[in-house]
Amino acid sequence: MGFFDHLQKGGAFSLQPKKSQVRKVVQARPPPPRSTSSTPDTRSSQVPPTSDQSRKTNALKARAVSSDLDARPAKRRNTPTRARKRPTPEQRLSSDDDVSDSDASFEVRKRARTSTSAEPDPERRLRSVKAFSEEGSRPFKMVHAADITSGQKAGRFKPAFGAEGKPAEILLQYPSASQKERFDCMVPKDNDDFRPIDDIVQVVETVSSNYIPSDEEALFNDETTGIKRRLRRALAVTSQSQFREAVDDYNKTIERLRSNGSLAKHLDSTQRIGLPWVERILTQIYARTVSPRVESLRQYENGTDNVYGELLPRFCSNIFKETKLKSGQVFVDLGSGVGNVVLQAALEVGCESWGCEMMSNACDLAELQQAEFKARCRLWGIAPGKTHLVRGDFLEQESIVNVLKRADVVLINNQAFTPQLNNELINHFLDMKEGCQIVSLKSFVPAGHKIQSRNLNSPVNLLKVQQKNYWSNSVSWTDVGGTYFIATKDSSRLKAFLDDGF
Repeated sequence: MGFFDHLQKGGAFSLQPKKSQVRKVVQARPPPPRSTSSTPDTRSSQVPPTSDQSRKTNALKARAVSSDLDARPAKRRNTPTRARKRPTPEQRLSSDDDVSDSDASFEVRKRARTSTSAEPDPERRLRSVKAFSEEGSRPFKMVHAADITSGQKAGRFKPAFGAEGKPAEILLQYPSASQKERFDCMVPKDNDDFRPIDDIVQVVETVSSNYIPSDEEALFNDETTGIKRRLRRALAVTSQSQFREAVDDYNKTIERLRSNGSLAKHLDSTQRIGLPWVERILTQIYARTVSPRVESLRQYENGTDNVYGELLPRFCSNIFKETKLKSGQVFVDLGSGVGNVVLQAALEVGCESWGCEMMSNACDLAELQQAEFKARCRLWGIAPGKTHLVRGDFLEQESIVNVLKRADVVLINNQAFTPQLNNELINHFLDMKEGCQIVSLKSFVPAGHKIQSRNLNSPVNLLKVQQKNYWSNSVSWTDVGGTYFIATKDSSRLKAFLDDGF
């Protein structure tokens, strides 16, 4: 399972994703005692906990693609629900399938519109030439789904489809020439854990939505014989053999379309990677690196009352759109946590992407994500922007100080920063280039600020700020929406004030 699972691309059906792992773990903790102490000075992406943790835990429910397959009776029944945080307010469950599958053990729904995705970038080259070449077929290091369900974690899973003994292995081909991924045909004992069957189905859904030329779409989308329908029927009747046969036919189809150049040609005609597509890749990365080690984030604040917080993908995607971030530009995340936004910018926009984090446990997870990010992009045949993750204090790291001078968009989740730290950050704005945009959750420019003779030396005089709204389920620490700010480095107002002789 992963932090980034939610809606798929608009215009068709997609299968219900899984629950956010980090948010589940954080919310499962007893609410910390209220404290009137001031927020500690920190350079990591932290936010104070809300007082309604228990309310958030049970506020919303959703369903997964596969239920406990071996525990179901022969008669089909509805998938059991389980509590989770819905990542976006647009998420809706739908049963727009035909009558024969209306009570099956999976959920189908209409995909939400994803207008928040960045605009097409004519300069973006989405396809990785290497991934589609003969060189791309060589084995490389990656975390297979089977690695999650074996080893020390094996006791948390059991064979799917009512099978007994050693679980069957399923190999899944991705659109590139890369190696297949190994899956064990298993289900979790805890519904909140990683679901290999879901992952397979959602990969097929994403591939069919983004890689398949129109003249081949019926192979996937036909409501009687299409591969997606066959997978759903196999789940509905708990047939492992039918499920494996559908996956085998999917693999053969993908290998044929890759060999004849259809997949590469279709990808070359694409100038934008949509948000659902981005989320599928990032979810896989997160599930294989952060989720198995998510307990370490509980100690993220070194004993303070703060709760580790993240900006959710749809919110980040909207930030990229609002700032008009492009593939030829530079993005910097100050206090980057486990690296989620850094990787999303590199994948979704294709830009050079930097992050800096000082907490060692988050840095360790970020490095694992970065390594798996490269492998996953190769599997999916995507050429992302270069990523750089730096350990340490972003006010002191030379590489970060230097990259800020040429940055186009800087993200600062300063929700829990002290006034002192915010003031220290403001001084760095002096060295940023004209037009650089600083996105923050708290404004660096005081409300009602005006340039006056007594504050001429204030760095905030160089900033032109806009207040924006974000909607519910945009951040991990609260359900409700709020405001954020985009400050643009613009010296013209100060220059005009000086030219007017004060």
